[in-house]
Amino acid sequence: MNSIQAANYLVHFNANCYTHLNKHLANSNYSKIFILVDTNTHEHCLSYFMGNLQTETAVEVIEISAGEIHKNIETCTGVWNVLSELDADRKSLIINVGGGVVTDLGGFVASTFKRGISYINVPTSLLSMVDASVGGKTGVDLGTLKNQIGVINIPEMVLIDTSFLNTLPANEMRSGLAEMLKHGLIYDESYWKKMIDLSNFTIEDLDQLIYDSVIIKNAVVTEDPKEHGLRKILNFGHTLGHAIESYLLTHETKKALLHGEAIAVGMVLESYISSKQEQFPQEKLAEIKRVIIDMYGKVSFENSDYESIIDLMKYDKKNSHGNINFVLLNDIGAPVLDKTVPNETIVEAFNFYNS
Repeated sequence: MNSIQAANYLVHFNANCYTHLNKHLANSNYSKIFILVDTNTHEHCLSYFMGNLQTETAVEVIEISAGEIHKNIETCTGVWNVLSELDADRKSLIINVGGGVVTDLGGFVASTFKRGISYINVPTSLLSMVDASVGGKTGVDLGTLKNQIGVINIPEMVLIDTSFLNTLPANEMRSGLAEMLKHGLIYDESYWKKMIDLSNFTIEDLDQLIYDSVIIKNAVVTEDPKEHGLRKILNFGHTLGHAIESYLLTHETKKALLHGEAIAVGMVLESYISSKQEQFPQEKLAEIKRVIIDMYGKVSFENSDYESIIDLMKYDKKNSHGNINFVLLNDIGAPVLDKTVPNETIVEAFNFYNS
């Protein structure tokens, strides 16, 4: 697969990854290389990655705890302290080997340590390959509020090696598929159709779908790198999805959702809202609900949950001037931005999802 030109860096795939990485390291005068992993990628991915790494530069490994609950400033402080103790300087490099928590947090650590050092992302989960791989978004959560602290800062390169997907459990694969489904809904109906017919797909088919998903996201973020307009379409399903994800994280009696699982629910809800406010076709709404519930099952929501979830939406990063801004759909591949939605319509959407 050919490398994809993103904004001032390249996304490399599979066999090409390590050729480009090792050439870059040979041509760069890095003082030290730090590899950031979590407990999962330390166990399942690090030895394979190190086996493909060729460099004479000193390499240190930094491990953080796995899981969204550790994507916070406290973890960053720990990594910053380790970097200082190991004499990292402005010419050091951080290579983030992991899922979205590692790449988001590692990119933020690199972007802020000594006012910014270089970093490379090696996404190992499907979600991080198709979502965190492009666009330069870095950041951490503020309590249970998603991605409230961060900067946009591009990496030196991104390496997508789909062999890492062999280490993932089924729920993590489904989580990543949600973002790919979203790319079809917001950008390309033909891609959506491919994504909903996965019954006989092969590893080669998955590689191509991942490649096409990165192409879609790259086209959007290249046109709007700072999220002033078009890039907002990538938040379809996220206004409610992030609120649901945060809400379930705070309730010990309820099962927490992975990011993609929560976004899948959000896409059903926001498709329903689109049908009410933007005349999104009813037959396509029914298809979206069927596909997503068949793939993810149904999450149980009570009437008592709605108010708390709606209240959490006020923290969404797209909001401005006191308004909660939604991305809705006129049709598949035809999103509309900055739409306000009455609370009663959101409640109706939950009732539709539950029905």
